[in-house]
Amino acid sequence: MAVQTRTIDHTDGGTGLEGYFAWDDVVFGARPGVLIVHAWAGRSPFEEEVARKLAALGYAALAMDVYGKGVLGGGPEENTKLMTPFLEDRPMLQNRLKTGLQVLRDQAETDAGKVAATGYCFGGLCVLDLARTGEDFQGAASFHGLFNKPGNTDGTAIKAKVLALHGWDDPMVPPADVVALAEELTAAGADWQIHGYGNTLHAFTHPEANAPDMGAMYQADADRRSWQAMENFLAEVLA
Repeated sequence: MAVQTRTIDHTDGGTGLEGYFAWDDVVFGARPGVLIVHAWAGRSPFEEEVARKLAALGYAALAMDVYGKGVLGGGPEENTKLMTPFLEDRPMLQNRLKTGLQVLRDQAETDAGKVAATGYCFGGLCVLDLARTGEDFQGAASFHGLFNKPGNTDGTAIKAKVLALHGWDDPMVPPADVVALAEELTAAGADWQIHGYGNTLHAFTHPEANAPDMGAMYQADADRRSWQAMENFLAEVLA
């Protein structure tokens, strides 16, 4: 057989959610799990493809839904409207993320003791926030995520290892924010890495990103290099 998928309905705080779960049925028994958190538009075919690619590597992968079942933005204005409530209420966002992580752990195909999280753009911020809460999981890999602190996790030890994959010319995350993240992670006792990719803007992993005026542009080399860095990271933290 090959990679299989199913959707998983669940709720958080009265909101109906739908996760997209992928696994390779050639692998028998429970295997390490990876949570995937979507960009600002909501869970899309991009994140579902990431789930299938991770499943083909031998992981149980869940592309989670933050906004609600079937909720997907149709452009920058709608996407911002969907994302903003979670940026303004980070504890609510963190609880939603913990719900998604638990759904991943609850699947029969997942080794609940070996889980990591990865996310893109808004999702990159999300996995950093999940680590900031002190949640006991193995690793967080952020692709072109925002780095601003949530304000409710100061003094909390970070247990998960952290990998931040960053376009150096991303106007949304200037160099000062990169240094601030490094200082924050160090203060929290984290095992961390930050990879900066030169001549690279925001959204560098998304083939359809083509808005240099907004600071977002696909960059094939950074996409390839960052995926390999994540593969190496997951192989280490989920061994």
